Amino acid sequence: MIALDTNVLVRLVTRDDEAQARRAKGVFDRHSGENGGLFVSDIVLVELCWTLARSYELSRADIARTVRALLDNAGIGLESPAAVKSALVYFEAGSADFPDCLIVAKAGQLGCSHTFSFDKRMGSLPSVQLL
Repeated sequence: MIALDTNVLVRLVTRDDEAQARRAKGVFDRHSGENGGLFVSDIVLVELCWTLARSYELSRADIARTVRALLDNAGIGLESPAAVKSALVYFEAGSADFPDCLIVAKAGQLGCSHTFSFDKRMGSLPSVQLL
C-alpha cells in the first residue's frame, strides 16, 4: 500500500499543472489493479475537499463526484470508507461542508451521542447541537 498526499489528488482532479497531473495519473495507472493499493487518509480527503472548494471554487456537485470517484475506485483504500459514504450522503443533502459532514459521520460511528458546534450550516446534520 502506498499513501497519497493531497497535492497528488489535487493535480489529478484539477490538472492545473499538466506535468504533475501526468505523473499523478501514472501512479494511478500503475496501481489500478491493486485492490486498495493507494491509501487516502481522512486528513488528505478533508484537505482535498477544502482545497477544491476554497482555492478552485469547485461546486458541491463536483466535489461530491470527486469523493464518489474515490469511493468507487477499487485501487483506492480510504481510511474510513463507511464514514465517508455517510458523510457524502449528508453533504449531498445539506449545506454543510464535506469536512464537517465527515466529522459528524465519524463521531456517530464512534458512538458519540452528539456533536457540539457553532457552525449554523452543521445544524441540519444528524446529532449536531448548536451552541
